[in-house]
Amino acid sequence: MPEKKVRVRFAPSPTGGLHLGGVRTVLFNYLFAKKHKGDFVLRIEDTDQTRYVDGAEQYILDCLKWCGITPDESPVTGGQYAPYRQSERKPIYREYAEKLVAQGHAYYAFDTAEELDVKRKEVPNFQYGLATRNGLRNSLNLPLQETEKLLHNGTPHVIRIKMPEGENIHFEDMIRGHVSFETNQVDDKVLLKADGMPTYHLAVVVDDYLMKITHAFRGEEWLPSAPVHILLWEYLGWKADMPQWAHLPLILKPDGHGKLSKRDGARLGFPVYAMNWFDAKSNELTLGFRELGFLPEAFLNLLAMLGWNDGTDQEIFTLDEMIDKFSIERISKAGAKFDFEKAKWYNAEWIKKQTAESLKLKVWEILKTNGVTVKDEAYLLRVIDTVKDRCVLLPDFYPQAAYFFQQPAEYDLNAVKPKWTDAKTDFFNAFIGILSSPETFDAAELEAKFKALAEEKGLKPGDVMLPFRIMLVGGKFGPHVFDIAKLLGESETIIRVEKAIEAFTA
Repeated sequence: MPEKKVRVRFAPSPTGGLHLGGVRTVLFNYLFAKKHKGDFVLRIEDTDQTRYVDGAEQYILDCLKWCGITPDESPVTGGQYAPYRQSERKPIYREYAEKLVAQGHAYYAFDTAEELDVKRKEVPNFQYGLATRNGLRNSLNLPLQETEKLLHNGTPHVIRIKMPEGENIHFEDMIRGHVSFETNQVDDKVLLKADGMPTYHLAVVVDDYLMKITHAFRGEEWLPSAPVHILLWEYLGWKADMPQWAHLPLILKPDGHGKLSKRDGARLGFPVYAMNWFDAKSNELTLGFRELGFLPEAFLNLLAMLGWNDGTDQEIFTLDEMIDKFSIERISKAGAKFDFEKAKWYNAEWIKKQTAESLKLKVWEILKTNGVTVKDEAYLLRVIDTVKDRCVLLPDFYPQAAYFFQQPAEYDLNAVKPKWTDAKTDFFNAFIGILSSPETFDAAELEAKFKALAEEKGLKPGDVMLPFRIMLVGGKFGPHVFDIAKLLGESETIIRVEKAIEAFTA
């Protein structure tokens, strides 16, 4: 029998921003699918209408687009297993829930929210399950005639799974190996809500079956749900088609204590969402990696390395390289601590790898936003090549490149004036004469003549090198100062030196 085609899915709820842990789940799904020539499916799990947020689905799609990950099937692209929004699949689920009731594996529960609140107050750590179900208002306790009457009258109810007593549920996790659970420890989860919408537990099993999903990657926080899902696969007669599961390690706080949350990012000063997310209810904007200035290539690269490596010392991977090297065996069982400094290192390395052409539009927009006018595209490309190795985040291109387009508005006078002398004024006046000779405007030759003049004037090159830099850029930063002069050109360099001499001697 030929092997099944690999089919994986990412199934987010449209309830808010996309956490970097969610994007890593997307990435591992995608890498696995493409490694095995399979399909990556995006399915929107919007069954909880009380938590649904307008715009959240489009936000998820935009995040995936920014990352360069295109689903093979989705609510937008369609596919042979459409629709891909669970809310549009609502009629499908009741059939399976009712089948479970008919088999004796599920039951109707008519308890009101108020009645359950009373129970929670009466019983510490109340769970609706083996120990409590017999004292509650459900079809396991009510006479058949009364249950039928309640259903006929349209009495609000849910359908719950009936967890068996004293069984051990086990499965082989692709990352964690053998995992087992005692059914007595698991409550009777709601499968179908009073509004007819399925809960995650029923919908994920039904949809994975109908969409022929072969492998399911999800965070380890979903492990406690595994026994419910395994039983549903078994009770519905689909166990032979159950996907292989891989429960991914958590992304931890920088100190390693607990799962990384949005609150941690706000407290420690870094994003945890892929892109900016605005919550209309709270009127709160949460910063994203994209808006902070991360490249999507760097974002994916750093996420891949949170819990996975290829067994070598290689740290920088293109998406194609990740697909080629990816294997489940190399995913760690342990949680991965998030290190924002390391994340920035990835971004800096990826900026270095980019061509000036690929960065051009981004840098142009950054400069424009900061009031810097760029008229010459070829000149901009030369500037980008000159400064990109000094940029960690994309907005760094503004301070690192702006002075190539506009003269310094102010100088770091504290670094110059205390040590300024008439000898230095004389040196720079003489250097202006050298700058005026057109054959000297090569960076290496310019540096040689600068140092020779310093020696001739009885100065150390280091004594005049820093003032020269501040003359050109305004501060103690930037690439090699003679490369700056070369790029600025003869006349602009002379203008800046003359202007600075006035400021330094005032």
